[in-house]
Amino acid sequence: MIKTDLPEIIRWGIIGCGDVTERKSGPAFQKTPGFALHAVMRRDAEKAADYAQRHGVAKHYSDADALIADPDIDAVYIATPPDTHLHYALKVAAANKPCCIEKPMAPSYDDCLTICAAFETLNLPLFVAYYRRSLPRFAQIKSWINEGKIGTARHVSWQFSRTPSLTDLGREANWRTDARIAPGGYFDDLASHGLNLFAHYFGDMLEASGSSTNQQGLYSAKDAVSASWLHASGVTGSGSWNFGSFERVDHVEITGSEGKIVFSIFGDVPLTLTNAGGTQQLDIAHPENIQLYHVRKMHEHLRGTGKHPSNGRSAAHTSWAMDSILGNLS
Repeated sequence: MIKTDLPEIIRWGIIGCGDVTERKSGPAFQKTPGFALHAVMRRDAEKAADYAQRHGVAKHYSDADALIADPDIDAVYIATPPDTHLHYALKVAAANKPCCIEKPMAPSYDDCLTICAAFETLNLPLFVAYYRRSLPRFAQIKSWINEGKIGTARHVSWQFSRTPSLTDLGREANWRTDARIAPGGYFDDLASHGLNLFAHYFGDMLEASGSSTNQQGLYSAKDAVSASWLHASGVTGSGSWNFGSFERVDHVEITGSEGKIVFSIFGDVPLTLTNAGGTQQLDIAHPENIQLYHVRKMHEHLRGTGKHPSNGRSAAHTSWAMDSILGNLS
């Protein structure tokens, strides 16, 4: 979907200018030619004003409705916790403006479908910030797969574990561990990145199942999840995520008929390709603002010069996979 009535410089507003927008995403809008970060909103008016002053943003609000209705705002980026995404997304769609939503897209697959339908009905562009699909490091892996560097892909596995944080141990408020907002806990926030990326590599998942529990009792959400799934391409998948381990592990292995690729979803480690030609490692650095390529691809999509790899439907599929793994689908 391309919106043809946008001005030469597309002016964005951010709802929820918190930590994620400080470095990961906010500056990326300012560094993308053809985009301008024109307004920010936060319920705390002083913090919104402070963000605007520090980042050189023209307008700031404490009322999301006012930002959405502002005629000087052409598109809206929703960067609030996921339990508010549906509420704000429907308002942005009603205002007839393109939208980018932080991931996960919503706490449930059903909410994701409602959001998608609202934008599709009005033929409005909808993006979701699964930015790893746009990063050069992960694009290189897709190139190796497509070029047959490991033959035919057979299986993808991901083991992720880490120690509990001080926030967890202190039982402090955190949307990522509140079952009302993130039923799977950190699984919803972190595993969604990898599951979305695997669907990008191997096609949508035809089936997914898993087991989940709360082993530590530190918060209401789940803290241990294991899963298996099947991609449309025939590639099988398995994963385990534990947030109460003694060590941090982030290990992905894609096994093929003629080799394998090993990498990390979150770690700053080289990509490793092993096949009949031997083993090679490739280190591809991320940009200073990790959503930069994601944001630039949104500009290309809105101008009709490219197609963004992360849209509402692909993000909704990730939520379907997570709900399936957690047993949350009716």
